[in-house]
Amino acid sequence: MTIRRLKTYTGSHGYVYQYYFVGKRLVRTAGAHDSAVEEFDAQEYIFDVTSDRKLTYAVSIFLPHRVGVAWAESHRRTLSDSEQYAAVKMRLFRAFDELVEMQAHGRKLQIDPQSLEESLAALGVE
Repeated sequence: MTIRRLKTYTGSHGYVYQYYFVGKRLVRTAGAHDSAVEEFDAQEYIFDVTSDRKLTYAVSIFLPHRVGVAWAESHRRTLSDSEQYAAVKMRLFRAFDELVEMQAHGRKLQIDPQSLEESLAALGVE
């Protein structure tokens, strides 16, 4: 039996979200081509989220491999697993703040190079 650590976040629209980390996996995202670059082209981080304690739904946040590689090239080092997870959580929090209807519009989120850079800079990761 897995015990999950339920966490709380209050979004800027006043909704109080409860969430927990379910896990991560390698995925091939839509539009990926069968090339010799990578068999899988993103890490998918999955969270279970609720804002009413009645309905829980999954939120997936995708960290594309190319985004991590671009960050590593510009900073001359790779991101650790904990730094990747921190950037993913920052993306989740940004969605909680920006989306009024998280369940309807925030189920699949992407991290792009700019948001990765901004999230890690806010956390003091160089």
